[in-house]
Amino acid sequence: GRLQTNKNLMEELKKIKRVVKKVVNEAPHEILLVLDASIGQNSLSQARLFNEAVDVDGIVITKLDGSAKGGVLFSIVRELKLPVRFIGVGEQIDDLQPFDPRSFVEALFD
Repeated sequence: GRLQTNKNLMEELKKIKRVVKKVVNEAPHEILLVLDASIGQNSLSQARLFNEAVDVDGIVITKLDGSAKGGVLFSIVRELKLPVRFIGVGEQIDDLQPFDPRSFVEALFD
């Protein structure tokens, strides 16, 4: 949530990526940014800063089981060209589902 506002923590994240790459040359295989749908447009700011820091490969958006619809994804995908990989619709492991664009758009109008 607030990690992107703390420069030291963002530098630590960059360091983690560098250290992992030293241990496993091909690493990281994929960097997914997990966003909370309930924070709205702040997600775009987070996505920008995390992508700048560690080259994010895709998005996971959670908390779509509440009143949040995740409309900020349109801005993130348009601006950063990042794919949405998964959505979270609950707290159980089975509640993490592959992203289906058609179902997502239909849910916006429910």
